Amino acid sequence: MLTLAYPWLLLALALPLLVRWLTPAHHEVRQSLVVPFLQRLARVSGQRPEAGAVIMRAGPLHGVGMAFIWCAIVLALARPQIIEPPITKEIPVRDLLLAVDLSGSMATTDFKDAAGTTVDRLTAVKAVLDGFLARREGDRVGLILFGSAPFVQVPFTEDLKVCRELLAEVQVNMAGPQTAFGDALGLAINVFDRSPIKQRVLIVLTDGNDTASQVPPVKAAEVARDKGIVIHAVSVGDPRAVGEDALDEETLRNVAATTGGLYAHAADGEELQSIYQRLDQLETRKAQTITHRPRRDVYWWPLVLGLAVSLLVQMVQLAMNHSGLRSKSRRPSPNQERQGNDPDQTAGTREAALKA
Repeated sequence: MLTLAYPWLLLALALPLLVRWLTPAHHEVRQSLVVPFLQRLARVSGQRPEAGAVIMRAGPLHGVGMAFIWCAIVLALARPQIIEPPITKEIPVRDLLLAVDLSGSMATTDFKDAAGTTVDRLTAVKAVLDGFLARREGDRVGLILFGSAPFVQVPFTEDLKVCRELLAEVQVNMAGPQTAFGDALGLAINVFDRSPIKQRVLIVLTDGNDTASQVPPVKAAEVARDKGIVIHAVSVGDPRAVGEDALDEETLRNVAATTGGLYAHAADGEELQSIYQRLDQLETRKAQTITHRPRRDVYWWPLVLGLAVSLLVQMVQLAMNHSGLRSKSRRPSPNQERQGNDPDQTAGTREAALKA
């Protein structure tokens, strides 16, 4: 679609006509003939010198060419543009942060993968999270890993491929053998604080109780609630375990309930898969669609066309002038025409030639 950025500049098309009507024509006084014997020439010719005027007029071809060039210049100033097809982009309106426990107990082999093979808890978690992330195309996703201390593995990004690759590289005890669940919640709050997006969701997965945090998990959940963060808690492992490997389901339920989130326990890979499918349905992907139609300037089109017309007019005028000069050179002078057309003068010339 062709459009003009400044269509009001087309009013300048009438500017030459206004100048012609409102301003006087160019007038220049000068002597047309300067000779030292003007009076003698006047007496011999019988004419008397008088004041006169010569009006210089261009041919119709020159006028048409100048009008076309002016129209091309004005059209270029109006900035013609081609509106390209719309480009649609979806901007995420929600941040989704995943927190994964890497404590020593995640190496326990009591889970089965999709093929039925017994694997450790972390391997099963990574397989389920990989499928979960694959369905979050268009979301901004981040990843926090925690053990004895939490750290950010992937800041918020829309590049889910990178997030999945970094998730696949994590190993048990990367962050220490203990479980700093409360500190992981505190770090997640700080990560959310640096994000301008208002809708914030944290999905945390752990298989034990908090053994290394400086911040109690419930207190961190209260802060998260005040900041509008929803926490979904997912637990894995054996609820009957004791000691440091004991699963503190009561704390996980309180954290989820405080922020309005969901708590679920997975005893095997199938239950874990079903939990993340529920979370996928609960936290559907949200995005804001922005449509933009880019504009491409083509002001050079009329300029090139005007230049071509200008060159064409000049070439035609040169050709016409050249042909006019050739026709004048071939035309006989008036004296030659009179001599050729006077029979008496021709006969007299012949008789004089015979007598001689």
